[in-house]
Amino acid sequence: MGHMTASTTETTVQPATDAHSGADATAIASAAKKVYLAAPRGYCAGVDRAVETVEKALEKHGAPLYVRKEIVHNKHVVKTFEDRGVIFVDETTEIPHGSNVVFSAHGVSPAVHEEARQLELKTFDATCPLVTKVHHEVKRFAKQGYQIVLIGHHGHEEVEGTAGEAPDIVHLVDGEADVNALEFPEDTKLVWLSQTTLSVDETMSTVKLLREKFPHIQDPPSDDICYATQNRQVAVKAIAPKVEQMIVVGSQNSSNSKRLVEVALQHGAQDAHLVDYAEQVDPAWLEGVTSVGVTSGASVPEILVRGVLELLAEKGFGEVEEVTTATEDLIFSLPRELRPARTQK
Repeated sequence: MGHMTASTTETTVQPATDAHSGADATAIASAAKKVYLAAPRGYCAGVDRAVETVEKALEKHGAPLYVRKEIVHNKHVVKTFEDRGVIFVDETTEIPHGSNVVFSAHGVSPAVHEEARQLELKTFDATCPLVTKVHHEVKRFAKQGYQIVLIGHHGHEEVEGTAGEAPDIVHLVDGEADVNALEFPEDTKLVWLSQTTLSVDETMSTVKLLREKFPHIQDPPSDDICYATQNRQVAVKAIAPKVEQMIVVGSQNSSNSKRLVEVALQHGAQDAHLVDYAEQVDPAWLEGVTSVGVTSGASVPEILVRGVLELLAEKGFGEVEEVTTATEDLIFSLPRELRPARTQK
């Protein structure tokens, strides 16, 4: 996991030059426009592995290559792969018999693996290992006779795959109304687990409600919120009080990106927006603003962040300070079928 180190490095993008002098220059200096750039941001180890899985499968087997659901929740990544002959489908049953298919980073249920076997598909599983860990926890607690309360968002691919490990005993809760609707006999063995891409604060507020209603509910054996989700939120919390506007680069269907917008607003940013590309930044958001925060979700390539920084530089936000709250050095190995062959001695 990324180890936490508090440090701040300062980098500058070439500031826009101004031909003003005297009092004008003083006024401009006092209202210097600045960008606070979050680190860590962007690709996590699980996304890196998933994207590389598709790239290696394409290299090895060529197009068409099928991917069940979006490989990661990012428009740019999906579009780039579509241009290279990747076909994204919603259901395994849409894939022709015997084809090559990659399962997305969010994971799939045993029923989906069974569909793939029936169709004799060649599968490459790009499920994030941190999601796989939660799948294993579900299977273990199911064997031990527990009812499992899964904290997550209805309809999200990750929770569908996780719940699919033991659909009869997994109960999805997404906030207070769902907790209130839960009923179990008094002697029921209960444990809570969570979707990996939620915010820590959001999860713990639901856990508090669960503990009030079911005091004997057990905690998971380890923290299920993934290190990358948590690290990106910590970086936003550090920046939010300093900025009037926070721009989060990420797609609307990216759970962890949407959480970054919420975290920014909860921790002091006056305004915050989620954008896929620099072109979606509304100039009105920058009117009268002197400080802007920039970050990106865990499925966002750095090129999209650079685009936003270039746009901000054109608008006079020439100074960029990178605020580093953690360093990440975790790397996940590729699925076995796609690892380079060991050279024979």
